[in-house]
Amino acid sequence: MNNPEQQPVGSLPSYITSASPNPLGNRAPWYKTTAQTYAGIFLWFAFWDNMSGNGLSVGGLGPVLIGIVLGAIICHFLFYLVPGILGMQTGLPLYIVGTSTFGAMGGLIMPGFLMGALQFGWLAVNAYFSAGALVDGFDAPALRIPICIVWTLAAAFVGLKGIQYVARVATYLPLIPLVVLIVGLVLFGGSAGDYKPAADVAASGGAMKAALAMIAAIVGFFATAGAAGVDICMSNRDKRDVSMGGIVGVIIAVIFTAGISVIAVAGAQAAHVVDPANKESIKMTFALGAKLSKGLFAATMIGLTLAAFPGACFSSFIAANSFKTTMPKVHPFLSVGIGAVVSIILAVTGAAGNLGSVFGLIGASFGPIVGAMVVDYLLSGGRWSGPRAGFNPAGWIAWLVGFIVGILPNEMLPASVRVNVPCAPVAAFIVGAALYFVLAKMGLQTQVIPLPAKASTPAPQPAAK
Repeated sequence: MNNPEQQPVGSLPSYITSASPNPLGNRAPWYKTTAQTYAGIFLWFAFWDNMSGNGLSVGGLGPVLIGIVLGAIICHFLFYLVPGILGMQTGLPLYIVGTSTFGAMGGLIMPGFLMGALQFGWLAVNAYFSAGALVDGFDAPALRIPICIVWTLAAAFVGLKGIQYVARVATYLPLIPLVVLIVGLVLFGGSAGDYKPAADVAASGGAMKAALAMIAAIVGFFATAGAAGVDICMSNRDKRDVSMGGIVGVIIAVIFTAGISVIAVAGAQAAHVVDPANKESIKMTFALGAKLSKGLFAATMIGLTLAAFPGACFSSFIAANSFKTTMPKVHPFLSVGIGAVVSIILAVTGAAGNLGSVFGLIGASFGPIVGAMVVDYLLSGGRWSGPRAGFNPAGWIAWLVGFIVGILPNEMLPASVRVNVPCAPVAAFIVGAALYFVLAKMGLQTQVIPLPAKASTPAPQPAAK
């Protein structure tokens, strides 16, 4: 389906022809943009608190820490680096860059609409765990549902109208979970070396299972954020900014946050502060609740909740921008309002609390998207080829098969159809990447359509310093 004759610009949708690259004058160093954006994602307590007991009882502390390091490296090199470079090279957002993989029409749906829709899943997760933290802080279980509703609606409203004001506060609020992590390490880290999983559980491949479980959880959590590297790295000046932003904001941040929380929980179990037989207690915040005074623990949970609010607003902001682009005739208050209602339902019913399934769904959805984008970038000589006509079959087929592979072990499916796919988000990436390569070589790509000058001319890139 490759055709050397390119279609005229007029055949491109207006959302592509009206795009303008982020100019070089608006770019900034990695430590002012990319690194702090990604570090803030991993400092969110819902991430590291739910990583803290993941795989410990299966394989022990060592394999889990290895899984954290490998997961961080995979997130950076497979899921973030190429999208980040594409964003830096083009200065264009994901819903434009994605058209080279999924087509000028297909890009509206994938990754455009899908990115926006999944943000309401993240908003639900944020509301669920933030409400839980406030309930624990105030010791008022009856407030859970009202908090979920108010939290979701407030975040959706700010995401639509006032994200620029939240950005100022968000610069300082991540200091709260940073301090909490350090406190947890000081309180429990000294006992971590004494932690031992049950001997019968640790045998027969337990170490490998623990490492793979941690990798899958981290990659599933990061999958959409990796694809969003296109948007985040539009503000980067060169490849060095992209690379350093990922090394610090992804690799180091993951190892720091997940690593400390796992070490703290291992130490808390070894010191008999938490009961390993109670799965609900295998979290760092639970260990802190058992160690700190009631007043100090309440203040800690309230602080962690406040630090989570900008993330909820950011999810709403991304969703609103996505829907404004993909559904321009629908008023954003209506589209975002419907999404917020879905988020509330997921939060109050507790469905958003099943993070294993949520991370698995996100990894299955975006693993093959990023895998196909990476191969498209490599086949194009390390650059963005430009939008392809219509729906690009190579991208859509690669995504569909990769998604099926990634979703097979998910608990959202009936037990009768589930298949144990090890490290499913990474498997989905690999399948999507490999299939896109094969299909592209078979000629199953639609032709590239030239862009108008303002959208096709990338901002000049200075030499890395």
